[in-house]
Amino acid sequence: MILPTAPRHGDRRRRLTLRLGRWLTGIGMATGGLACAQSSTDALVVRPAQVKLGLERVDLRGGERMGLFGMSYLVDMGQGFSLGPAGYGAVSGQRGGLFTIGGEAAWQRRLVGPLTLDLGFYAGGGGGGSASLGSGLMLRPHADLLWDFGPFLAGLSWSQVRFADTDVRSNQLGLVLSAKSRFRYVPRERIGMRSDIGGRTGMGFDRIHAVVGGYQPRSGSKRMSGGALDSEIVIVGTRVERAIDDHAYWGIEAAGAAGGGVGGYAEYLGTIGTETTVWPGVLTLGGRLALGMGGGGDVDTGGGMLMKAGAYGTVRLSRELGLTLEGGYTKAPQGSFRAVHAAASLNWILDDPSDLTAPPRNTRTEWVGGIERYDAQRRDGSRRPLQAVTLKANRFVTPHLYLTGQAHSAAGGGAGGYTAGLVGAGVQAKVFGPVHVGAEALIGAAGGGGVSTEGGAIAQPSAYVGVDLGRSLALRMSAGKIKALRGGALDATTLELSLAFTFGVAGHGYR
Repeated sequence: MILPTAPRHGDRRRRLTLRLGRWLTGIGMATGGLACAQSSTDALVVRPAQVKLGLERVDLRGGERMGLFGMSYLVDMGQGFSLGPAGYGAVSGQRGGLFTIGGEAAWQRRLVGPLTLDLGFYAGGGGGGSASLGSGLMLRPHADLLWDFGPFLAGLSWSQVRFADTDVRSNQLGLVLSAKSRFRYVPRERIGMRSDIGGRTGMGFDRIHAVVGGYQPRSGSKRMSGGALDSEIVIVGTRVERAIDDHAYWGIEAAGAAGGGVGGYAEYLGTIGTETTVWPGVLTLGGRLALGMGGGGDVDTGGGMLMKAGAYGTVRLSRELGLTLEGGYTKAPQGSFRAVHAAASLNWILDDPSDLTAPPRNTRTEWVGGIERYDAQRRDGSRRPLQAVTLKANRFVTPHLYLTGQAHSAAGGGAGGYTAGLVGAGVQAKVFGPVHVGAEALIGAAGGGGVSTEGGAIAQPSAYVGVDLGRSLALRMSAGKIKALRGGALDATTLELSLAFTFGVAGHGYR
């Protein structure tokens, strides 16, 4: 059952479990390449990987049931063990807007023939969906029985979902689909060197969008509190896409509210689309459909399922950059939320393997995971410590300058449901030996968990010092500020400890 408050005091074993869970959420992404970094000195390191999708129904308090959808990207670390980032969110029931992000560790072994056993443990931070989730730390051990069909595995999962600081403990069966992939990258010491690599590297995305847009709710859209939802909602987010052929593509998008009085609203969707060039090198037209999870921030999305359709045009600003304008319609089929949406995005071509015009090179990339802490202003007027999981992806555009996209979700401090999505730029430079320093300037959207963000828009500058631990890993400590841009409610000094995994991916047009 879910959501009542647990006793304040636990035994030593329980506290240790919570600490380990928080660290797993923070380092899942960064350490997904630890074994990879040690496994080869060749120009290209190739490791098996899996994109894993799951669906299950969690029993909540009072007979309430919630559909929970999960997705993880797991990189093989050897001997059947894998590790990587993961996330879960509500897609049915009454908890639309419940999300967690974190890390998952798994061990997989072939039993007999194609029958495969998969044992794993997930820990992540988040919450939402008008649910009282304590600190926001979600723990999910699981055992999956899968049939290997060659390119993918499918089967049944048994899992237990628990939220720290509550008496949530729900056991259930679910469905699992795991698509096989490969994680291909260049070791850090070969970044910037010329070598011949064909096809995609890294997670294999061809382009990324930085998105700013808005929803204009239609008549009948309501807040979870029952009132009318009639004010425009400002959205900021990001979308990554991968080509299927010359016209079709698929992708993943994430966004959050930065204005409109619905701080804490967030959405995570998969998208598929098609486009065609009508003026070579200048104009492309297309359309796309998206399906996924959305809610929080007092927006009535019912169980959390969200559907989106849009048409767009892209004007090329250069060979690698374009400006996209999109219009469309968004709908929560299980709730009252309906809206016309409009968005503008700056899109950047990353690793298009079909473009032979660019010079061969590889690009430095970082996955960073950690834990941050600061004293957060709450809506009840108090000011209390908050601990959050941080997951970051950095891509360098020069040897010292990089662009970054980040997700931060509460995993401690009684702020379950608090999530922040941030984008920005950073600089980094060597000081001496294994020591380096850096700084970041970030903007984005945040809310939920009783944290006072006054509409959702926040800024977060920081500086850090790091020390290399090996060929590809570095330990970093940073300090900075986080501030709500409207009303000054959230204004605090941040401290963060993180682990960074550095690798190279093929640059634009690199074959």
